[in-house]
Amino acid sequence: MNRSNLSWRSYFGSALVLGGIVLVLAMLGASPTGTRAQENRGLVGRTPGALPATAAERRGPEVIAPESVVFGRSYGEWSAAWWQWAFSIPVASHPLFDNADCSVGQSGPVWFLGGKFCATGPNAPPCTPGAATRSCALPRGIAVFFPITNVEDSAPEEPNFGCGDSLSPLLAGTIAEMRQCAASFVNTTGLSATIDGSPVPHLRERFRVQSSAFGFTLPEDNLLNAIGEGPFAQGTYFPSVDDGFYVMLAPLPAGSHVLHIQAGTSQDITYDLEVSK
Repeated sequence: MNRSNLSWRSYFGSALVLGGIVLVLAMLGASPTGTRAQENRGLVGRTPGALPATAAERRGPEVIAPESVVFGRSYGEWSAAWWQWAFSIPVASHPLFDNADCSVGQSGPVWFLGGKFCATGPNAPPCTPGAATRSCALPRGIAVFFPITNVEDSAPEEPNFGCGDSLSPLLAGTIAEMRQCAASFVNTTGLSATIDGSPVPHLRERFRVQSSAFGFTLPEDNLLNAIGEGPFAQGTYFPSVDDGFYVMLAPLPAGSHVLHIQAGTSQDITYDLEVSK
């Protein structure tokens, strides 16, 4: 964690004090996390850890730096939690299939948002993968974590639905092989995320994330079966890994906000967010 701690042990005259103040102000002006003017030119990565809701809200929309530990977890651990959330919800009430609102399955200080899944099969409704405009009501003081683009590979998906014959059968394979598989599918072009019109800078350079290895639980009416993989029975599976580009927003100020997420031509998602007062 980077902090600037100034301690005045003695006073050496008003000129020196004023000179020190000028120097500090100049340093803040050059800092990537220093001033409101800089924040207005684009979202800024903040210091590690959980930001108090009121402090974050006073500063406006902010991105928490990807090197941070946020509410006790790294970005990589939050990406694993994102998939555990997405896998745990029955398709009939799943917000990423647009079958429910964004509050489904959410708990704790961080809520998850994401792209658009489409069911397959002869009885599946019309659907445009990766494209959606949604409304989402957020409680005050909640951070938001979402992928710009992400890919996971897991035990039930190998070898038939992951990298297939390019990997050894799963039980003879390794987590490293699954990481290689997931990484090979990650889109790295045309990535953008904006909040209230301000872009998140340096997405490709700073925000690529690999998850820790994780397990997940599938309901009977599960995501994998719906998208044409499987059939997979209800139950808990391990291991799984994820690779992608993720962003964590600090708690937003009360009121209306617009989040736009784009990954080339494969994803174009808009969230109209309303944060309670």
